[in-house]
Amino acid sequence: MVPFPALEQPLNPFPRYEAMRDSEPVFQDQETGVWHAFRYDDVQRVLSEHATFSSRFGGDGPSGQLFAASLVNTDPPRHRQLRSLVSQAFTPRSVEALAPRISELTNELLDPVIAAGSTDLIDQLAYPLPVIVIAELMGIPAADRDRFKQWSDVIVSQTRPGADDSDHAAAHREMAEYFMAMIEQRRRQPGNDLISALLGAEIDGQKLSVMELLGFCSLLLVAGNETTTNLIGNAVLCFTEAPGTAERLVAEPDLLPHAIEEVLRYRSPVQSMYRISTVETTLRGRSLPAGSPIVAWIGSANRDGEQFPHPEVFDVERSPNRHLAFGQGIHFCLGAPLARLEAKIALQAVLSRLPGLAVEPGATLERMESTIVYGVKRLPVTWQAA
Repeated sequence: MVPFPALEQPLNPFPRYEAMRDSEPVFQDQETGVWHAFRYDDVQRVLSEHATFSSRFGGDGPSGQLFAASLVNTDPPRHRQLRSLVSQAFTPRSVEALAPRISELTNELLDPVIAAGSTDLIDQLAYPLPVIVIAELMGIPAADRDRFKQWSDVIVSQTRPGADDSDHAAAHREMAEYFMAMIEQRRRQPGNDLISALLGAEIDGQKLSVMELLGFCSLLLVAGNETTTNLIGNAVLCFTEAPGTAERLVAEPDLLPHAIEEVLRYRSPVQSMYRISTVETTLRGRSLPAGSPIVAWIGSANRDGEQFPHPEVFDVERSPNRHLAFGQGIHFCLGAPLARLEAKIALQAVLSRLPGLAVEPGATLERMESTIVYGVKRLPVTWQAA
């Protein structure tokens, strides 16, 4: 895996970002050689100029190989071909068709705890909902969902300094074996699911390679899971911190989509993305040699005062809101419409069914151990039970 900076992962990394934007907006870590970009314009450029800043990973270790063939780590022209294939599953119409099922699942998950007046919202709703949705899309049996979660957790935790490589290799091996068996089974008996659709699809007369299929499965599992979980959890944190916000969103439901965009800016579920320079280039006057690894800090860009007036204020009416939470350019998150829909349905239910929602007084909130994704491990909440 690429050398990520040994940055501490506090629950509030934003003052650190601000200090870097002011003092060293483009910075090279002498220990690792990795460059870091903290300002909006630079982050946007690194994410969107794919000819200069490549997404291609080295295939070191199991994650390099598994994800190397996926959309996240390919450049054009292959990227365009892969994306056009999988985007058919994520058209606005096919995503909207999932709304009734997402509502049904949300209520099934909330029903058992409504009378209790308290729960861990990550464990009860924010984690299981996106996992079930993505598992159902891929035709994964319900009995296997817990294994999904374990693999996903190990892969995400591997993006922290000092992660255990042996656990990570084992999770990748198990996941690859599982998906290989699933792919073989769908070859013999295609179903009405995403894996079957990808197996049958062709671009320019070419089918996906097995590695590309595996890459897709792995990417969908992790991306379709962790990020939406954290978007829902981060939204509840934002709504309960600012007095009157939850009540206002209940009274003005049309504001909820704007509020979700502000959550994406204010507490971005993905804090950073990795790129590698293909040619010698300059960034804010600093010269980067070809082959330089660079981390684009999305979480910092989204708090840049040059782009967002009063960036430290959570404002549900913020407009315009050109946040970079879903990336930029050709790698703009394909699952963004699904993440937004799941968050909207889940948060609508939480706000309407859990009146007086608040984070449990005195609860210690711990950040997930990752420099890439941002969210809390647990979110104990209380409300006025009927």
